[in-house]
Amino acid sequence: MEMSKWDNWVGEALSKLESLKVIRSLRPIHLHNNLSSSKPQDFELKVDEPQVFDGLRQWDRDSVHVDIAESTFQKWLQDIPSSGDDHVLRGTGADREADTPPQKFRKLLIFSGNDYLGLSSHPSVGKASAKAAEEHGMGPRGSALICGYTNYHRRLETCLAELKKKEDCLLCPTGFSANMAVMTAIGSLGSLLAAGAKCTSDEKIAIFSDALNHASIIDGIRLAERQQSIQLFVYKHCDVSHLNELLLSCKMKKRIVVTDSLFSMDGDFAPMAELAMLRNKHGFLLVIDDAHGTFVCGKNGGGVAEEFNCERDVDICVGTLSKAAGCHGGFIACSKRWKQLVQSRGRAFIFSTSTPVPVAAAASAAVFVAKKENWRRVAVWNRVRDFHALTGIPITSPIISLIVGSEEKALQASRHLLKSGFHITAIRPPTVPPNSCRLRITLSAAHTMDDLIKLTSALSQCIDLQKSGFYYTNASLSAKL
Repeated sequence: MEMSKWDNWVGEALSKLESLKVIRSLRPIHLHNNLSSSKPQDFELKVDEPQVFDGLRQWDRDSVHVDIAESTFQKWLQDIPSSGDDHVLRGTGADREADTPPQKFRKLLIFSGNDYLGLSSHPSVGKASAKAAEEHGMGPRGSALICGYTNYHRRLETCLAELKKKEDCLLCPTGFSANMAVMTAIGSLGSLLAAGAKCTSDEKIAIFSDALNHASIIDGIRLAERQQSIQLFVYKHCDVSHLNELLLSCKMKKRIVVTDSLFSMDGDFAPMAELAMLRNKHGFLLVIDDAHGTFVCGKNGGGVAEEFNCERDVDICVGTLSKAAGCHGGFIACSKRWKQLVQSRGRAFIFSTSTPVPVAAAASAAVFVAKKENWRRVAVWNRVRDFHALTGIPITSPIISLIVGSEEKALQASRHLLKSGFHITAIRPPTVPPNSCRLRITLSAAHTMDDLIKLTSALSQCIDLQKSGFYYTNASLSAKL
């Protein structure tokens, strides 16, 4: 079978690393709950099962509300960069200088974040973090390969591997570093398998990357290219025909396709079913960045691959805990062999300090809550349907990309929304191409129908919703909406 070749290639690379005595191993440091006890049973990690709820609570609304200082508000209206020195806390008289008047604040409704499930304010997530912090502080500080990897981290990896239906998982400090680590490990694989000092054209790895992939994938590939062991092919955005043409014309044996699953700026999905078919046809390794799909898509929150019923066709799934999980950190769900290769050759993983223990504890609770409180996923997709009903725009995900054109138009619209009480920023170059400036709106389970009515009313006053550009490339999701 074609995919067994990849297992063999990774196995050969690991054997080479072992012969060079540079295999990196994780050595979990065990943190137990009761430091004053010496009983053997007390050295087990005791974790209270997170409390779950059956519907929206007031604390969920905290995840979409923010207060900003009046001085900051005025600077935003004039597009003046803020130094960050503005007073942002409601201090008491003792907290401010004697001659400084009390700061005024404005409450804004956030429609620009990535906390799709509203878990950042969930009490069970906060309690898990507080409990771990009280018992262990920040935990051992160091890289995961030195002293920063604990039983808390391992427990989180196990939960994520199960969620993604993968053999194992490797935690990274951020989603950005996770993509960087995977790409550099792939570049290292080509170098390790080369017969000579340099890869010949036949020995190189061909990487096929979607034209609109996230910056972390692009930067990871650029770093991998410095090893002179890969060759990059960029295919048109979500264009399976173009990708197939490139694959047919490529004579290289080792081929990898990498794509975002849900594109962060456009809100459209990768053609997962078609990619799965191409994978079976060409035998390439499929790598996806499921940052915006994890916990949001799929019956169990397994992500875009679960949504499209092709989890087995995804070989490596990169994700983040900073979006729908409401926490922080990144992860790589993959086979045990790939995990060992990445932890031995992924520079962004090797040379970064590990996630603090309280954050790992919070993320574990968030994974549990996200799976149990399925109503949150239902609520997100209800808001997608509501926005479509209110505007007529056939959006396909909680990410809404309204293209208005010039920077000035985008800034004017953003200022109007700010005055109307909405936190929605204008997205401009270099994040997006020139003349495709846009308002990027994101929907959350914590938003209400009333929020959307007010938002669409404000939007209609600053842009023509029927004439603004938007992306709609995935008719396969129309049934969900």
